[in-house]
Amino acid sequence: MKRFLLATYRLRIIFRGVFLLLALATLGLALSLLQQEKQLSYNNYQANFNKTIHQITATLRHPAGQLALLNPPTDQDAASLHPLLLPFSALDFDDQSKVQQAIAMSGCLVQYGNDGSLCVGIGNNPWAGGFIYVAGSFNSATLVSHPRGQWVRDEAHRIRVSVSLRGQHYQWIAPFEEEVSAKANVGKRGRWLGFIESDVNKPGARPVRDFRGWAWQKSVCNELGKDEQDANCERNTFFSLRLPIAVLQEALFEKKRPVWPPQDLEQIQVELSVLAPESQIPLLDSKSIPSATPFSLNDLSALLLPGESLSIRKSSEQKSVIQLVGKVEQETESWNLLTRLIRRLPVDEYDTPLEARELISTPLDNYELQMKGDVRSVSKSLSVVATRVSWFVGAMLLALLLAWLLIEISIIRRISLLTRRAAMLSKTMKGAGELDQLDVSDLRSPDELGVLASGLHDLLRRVKEDVERETIRTEQEKQMWHAVGHEIMSPLQSLMVLHPDAEDQSHRYISRMQQALKILYGSATPSEAFQSSVLTMNEIDVTQFLQHVADNAACIGVEGVRFISPQIPVWVRADEYSLEDVVTHILKNADRYREAESEIQLQVEQQGHTVLISIHNRGTAIAEDMLSRIFEYGVSDQIDAGANGNRGQGLFVAQTYMAKMGGTICARNQDHGVAFILSLPASIR
Repeated sequence: MKRFLLATYRLRIIFRGVFLLLALATLGLALSLLQQEKQLSYNNYQANFNKTIHQITATLRHPAGQLALLNPPTDQDAASLHPLLLPFSALDFDDQSKVQQAIAMSGCLVQYGNDGSLCVGIGNNPWAGGFIYVAGSFNSATLVSHPRGQWVRDEAHRIRVSVSLRGQHYQWIAPFEEEVSAKANVGKRGRWLGFIESDVNKPGARPVRDFRGWAWQKSVCNELGKDEQDANCERNTFFSLRLPIAVLQEALFEKKRPVWPPQDLEQIQVELSVLAPESQIPLLDSKSIPSATPFSLNDLSALLLPGESLSIRKSSEQKSVIQLVGKVEQETESWNLLTRLIRRLPVDEYDTPLEARELISTPLDNYELQMKGDVRSVSKSLSVVATRVSWFVGAMLLALLLAWLLIEISIIRRISLLTRRAAMLSKTMKGAGELDQLDVSDLRSPDELGVLASGLHDLLRRVKEDVERETIRTEQEKQMWHAVGHEIMSPLQSLMVLHPDAEDQSHRYISRMQQALKILYGSATPSEAFQSSVLTMNEIDVTQFLQHVADNAACIGVEGVRFISPQIPVWVRADEYSLEDVVTHILKNADRYREAESEIQLQVEQQGHTVLISIHNRGTAIAEDMLSRIFEYGVSDQIDAGANGNRGQGLFVAQTYMAKMGGTICARNQDHGVAFILSLPASIR
């Protein structure tokens, strides 16, 4: 039954299984691509991670990076200017090229618009003296020199600079004093004479000895189209100052090992302004908001990818100098389910934490860098892309679903309806009138299935007509059997009156004819008549019965029948007339196929509760494949058997009667002949 149900639904299972496999293949392809993309993204992330740590290391090993390490970012107001700890022991402030090269490499310049810049710093070697170095540039007309030996007035370019620290305030005014150069067209070069501003107007005021300053103005005019000889043409001036700070100098000699850089370096405030002759409007003012500041450790966060962290600390200290985390940008939202799915996709070395450590050496201390990666950003970035791609995968799955629904509704459903209705009809149909139950009017259409339904409907209509014609013919045959039986029964009744003695052989055969007519009378077909017959069971001595049959076999045209068993009574329960019909049919078949002038032997044997009757002849053997088929109704090996009076029903009748008497019959090929074995239950007396 399970096999039958599986075969019934096999095509539908295959069809739906194919669409299911297509859907699974689509999902598998998408997952495979996601896994490959995740592996590529992870490999790219590893490469970018290594590239980032190398770039950060190279940046911090540069003087500009070391300047940032030596001067970690603070919360100080950006408008205030304080000295930076330079990665150099000191600045050679007398040499323009060296000063420019040093501040350019260290990146300490603070830009003020397009016209000025300032770098304020101290050396990393305390024994270079407690000096603050100031260097920068500004644009102005041709520098006007202070007349040597005269009081400081407003007729020359001058620098006003002040330093505040530890409750002390230092303020200088430094006018420009030109030095005559022997070379032509090399610009102007001169010194800044540093006077204490509070003493500048006192008699005998002299410049501060340790205050040093130089200025170098280019000869090239910054403005196009102007004559370089024009004094009002603005030119770029580079300057450098060395400011002596007595508080710092005194602190160096208080201890054997001075603390350097000063712990209050961030609280030292420096103010500087460059003034033009007879003007209080500064050409360069440190109080103005700078347009660009020196490189800071905070700028390293731009190199970090989202989720990455960078920690920097001094080797001599346990606390971190700074901790940076990559900025997480606002990205397109993705499905959380898709993100979790991507995280579960297996990738080589994905679970291994990404971490790198580097050591940066500076003149004052070593700095340890620890950078950690965040592989979750791989899944996040990939999930954003996968979310967009998932719409295409969803569209493919939707297309498969629509195709399946279309075929399911337009084809499979109609096939299922047709199959269900045909199966129901085959189970419930009992007559031709029920063929109309198969209604396929809703399944008709111009397509192949509709043509099949229409053809099936027409075929069933023709079958119905044939069945109705067959029913009419069967009814006519039944009426004919009634008429024939009626006409034959009357003469048989007259013959029975003429032979009333039961011992008369004629009386015996007339009774058998009446019984056969009663069996066939009123039946549609002979097979139905024999199968519906009712037998009268009595106790019979089979030995006497077979001896009687052998003695009277000549009366039915069968010569040479001999009963060879001992004359010992063997009792069975059977219908005498039916058993005689069985033996007679077998004798006639044995007579037809035996060798000329050979005898037919009857034999009986009792084996326990079973009595075996054997009928044997010498003749042609029966084909092996026919040993069981010869007992079927209508089976005969003679051409035109029906025309010759052989309807192929003798052995069928014999098998039917034996079954009704509780026995069996079979044919066996033996040496030089065939034996029919009848088996009946023995009667217990």
